[in-house]
Amino acid sequence: MSDIVEDVVEETPQVEEDEEPEDMNAALQQVLKRARFHKGLCRGLHETVKALDKRVAHLCVLAEDCNEGAYTALIEALCTEHGIDLIKVPEKKKLGEWVGLAKYDQAANIKKVIGASCVAVTDYGEKSKALDMILSHFGRS
Repeated sequence: MSDIVEDVVEETPQVEEDEEPEDMNAALQQVLKRARFHKGLCRGLHETVKALDKRVAHLCVLAEDCNEGAYTALIEALCTEHGIDLIKVPEKKKLGEWVGLAKYDQAANIKKVIGASCVAVTDYGEKSKALDMILSHFGRS
């Protein structure tokens, strides 16, 4: 009696995670995902303003459909004053989904998304082509 142990390895296609994003929104989504993984995101007005005031934020993302005028004026003024890059996205629900404020059901379908009007990135995580695309948009390398 010989016990032969066979290792069964399933071949899964490897998806290149560091591939070139097709547009600015896709690049921003990848950068926000990596920053969230490295605990480098500040979400919401209070956290974002604290990060902008301390000058620890590298990038700020603001939703264009924010319904509070003073809110957007404050974020834009702090970014301008401290020289922090600002990107505007069209929808706060989409921004909330990108930064992890979505609830999923068991089939991995989105059940509920909480909108995020602004997000600050304090740590990009590792270097990627998406980050290079964002930085080149602002004329930095």
